[in-house]
Amino acid sequence: MPHDERPAAILFDRDGTLVKDVPYNRRPELVEPVTGAGEVLDRLRRAGVRVGVVTNQSGVARGLIGAEELAAVNARVEELLGPFDVWAVCPHDDAGGCGCRKPAPGLVLRAAEELGADPRDCVVIGDIGRDVEAARAAGARGILVPTEVTLPEEVAAAPEVAPDLAAAVALALGSAVPVPARGAVS
Repeated sequence: MPHDERPAAILFDRDGTLVKDVPYNRRPELVEPVTGAGEVLDRLRRAGVRVGVVTNQSGVARGLIGAEELAAVNARVEELLGPFDVWAVCPHDDAGGCGCRKPAPGLVLRAAEELGADPRDCVVIGDIGRDVEAARAAGARGILVPTEVTLPEEVAAAPEVAPDLAAAVALALGSAVPVPARGAVS
């Protein structure tokens, strides 16, 4: 997808990207949006861009969070940030060998399919290398928004990096100049 065209959908990682990361969160009251998340999602919805969530939730496979607890946390995310057009959740852990756990492309492909969109017309925004790798594997565009958990090598490997969620969305919409990864040649 050329960077000057509006994407068919923007798919977000949940923890660390849309909401503050609370490892294996099973308590809806602990959900707290990252700065600006509500505003950028409202902007996208007003512009007619479909939005979705693609999230690994290995705590389910590990028995650290139940499916009902996960559903309640996701419902709280929607209560705070508004409705999403699609949710694609991987409840497996790394040992499961599934095709949906990021960095595999399954979540991105599933979300695109549910939206009736070509994955190549989607953008994935996340805070770690797995998010960008899943986008790449699915043929989508990936934008990294580094946080304190993002590794330097993940930033260096990312094709596009934004300093925050609002900048990532602006980049996805073609209204900002891409920020090359540190160490990348422009």
